[in-house]
Amino acid sequence: MSSFFFGITDRVFTYDHTIGRAEFSGSGFRQPMDMAMSSEGIIYVPSRCWEYRPDGVRVTMVTPDEDFVGEFSKFGDGDGDMTWPTSIALDKDDNVYLADEALNRISIFDKDGGFLDKWGTPGSEEGQINKPSGIRFDADENMVMVDSANHRVQKFTKDGKFLGAWGSHGTGPGQFNLPWGLTIDHNGDVYVCDWRNDRVQKFSADGEYLAEFGAPHTEISEADSQHYVHSVQIGVDRVFSEEPKQAMPAGQFDRPTGVAVDKYGDVYVCDWRNDRVEVLSPDGRYITSLTGEAGLSKWGVEKLNANPDHLKMRKLVRDLVMERRLWRPKAIMIDDDGRIYILDTNRARIQVYQKEDY
Repeated sequence: MSSFFFGITDRVFTYDHTIGRAEFSGSGFRQPMDMAMSSEGIIYVPSRCWEYRPDGVRVTMVTPDEDFVGEFSKFGDGDGDMTWPTSIALDKDDNVYLADEALNRISIFDKDGGFLDKWGTPGSEEGQINKPSGIRFDADENMVMVDSANHRVQKFTKDGKFLGAWGSHGTGPGQFNLPWGLTIDHNGDVYVCDWRNDRVQKFSADGEYLAEFGAPHTEISEADSQHYVHSVQIGVDRVFSEEPKQAMPAGQFDRPTGVAVDKYGDVYVCDWRNDRVEVLSPDGRYITSLTGEAGLSKWGVEKLNANPDHLKMRKLVRDLVMERRLWRPKAIMIDDDGRIYILDTNRARIQVYQKEDY
């Protein structure tokens, strides 16, 4: 384990453990999209998988100590099914709400995964939705939703009654270009990952623009390349050729996807295409970056021990640096004890850090 001593007030973050492994069913994930924790400490993780492997689409339930609790839902468009899940949120009764951008609906389950209800009408009028992504509940248990393809945020009651909306397509304050994740802090303010504009915007509970964080990414000059990771692009994936430092200069985002705010107001942003989490002060100043330090999870160890050939091949690997690093982190959450859960999507796992003196 290692710690980071960076930032304005010497925040300390220590890698703790890893949860998960790549599986199409049971104890693992496939292209996990989001996560939420119940009052009983159960983490719910929807897996989107791939179009050619719809058998991997489901919601996995796991404890922070990596005890497998169960799974529910499947690929499809019937009641309780999902096609392209994007986000998950729990109400105060631990009922599970799941956003689906293909079906343009919210599906509702009880805490054990039993289907309860669904709502949502596709379109662009008020109260209609087009590719919903991030969903969270405010203190009044109203759902705040990123209506991504409509470039706005909408607010609904738990049963889908429209309450209000803000935002439009553009690059100015309060405008969006394909927003994705969001969170609500302890003051009720809303933070939205403005994905295509490479920034995070902050609003009051009523949608009044308050601030924005980060700056768009820029290309690294040849002269500066020695200061940053050398990488090549293969499709949408990045392969590191040396120990990663920063894929882009600190404070710049390249397609942010997830955001969380701790009780002190520090802001954590999943900087998706830079393969890191950026940590910012409440006023947006850069503190540090978390780039991943994963070891094998309990499930991963179990799988290797059950497959001697896999274990033998792993021992031949000279350098496991790439395995430790984040690869397209998509969501982040913080529990009451200051543990930071980073959804390491392309590696089908969750990396857990501890913020000290929380």
